[in-house]
Amino acid sequence: MARFIHLSRKLRLAKIGRRTRWAPFWTVPKLYGKGRNVHPGRHTVVKRSWRRTKSKA
Repeated sequence: MARFIHLSRKLRLAKIGRRTRWAPFWTVPKLYGKGRNVHPGRHTVVKRSWRRTKSKA
């Protein structure tokens, strides 16, 4: 990658980075009920890692 990253590319990469985060903790009881213990990363829409899958940005 070039030494200087254009702002547009940097913004695209930041957006992709935000999409891979876990879902908020309060979504677990909302989706599954109060008694269920589920990891919030389980219902994150996009699963991507910088090692496994590369982005097109």
